[in-house]
Amino acid sequence: MTVSTKKGYWIAMVDIADPEGYKKYIEANAKAFEKYGAKFLARGGQHTAPEGPAGDRQVIIEFSSYEQALACYNSPEYQHALGIRRDYSTAKLSIIEGV
Repeated sequence: MTVSTKKGYWIAMVDIADPEGYKKYIEANAKAFEKYGAKFLARGGQHTAPEGPAGDRQVIIEFSSYEQALACYNSPEYQHALGIRRDYSTAKLSIIEGV
């Protein structure tokens, strides 16, 4: 498999049903993000959604390659965290290759 020289990104829009429970997801996802070199470019914070609902929380995460972004999502570490996240929130997530 050829590894891309382009960076990979996760772009997520999350609606959080239980903010206290969601903290468990944040704790759990740290292992995967550290292992795969995730760099948060945006994580929560002020936002405007001029074209419709965008969720309570927007997140943009950068990886060294598209393949690393996919590997992180599919890793056992992140899949464990994902199970926790689904208990406390709903999300739309895209994994994309940079330009």
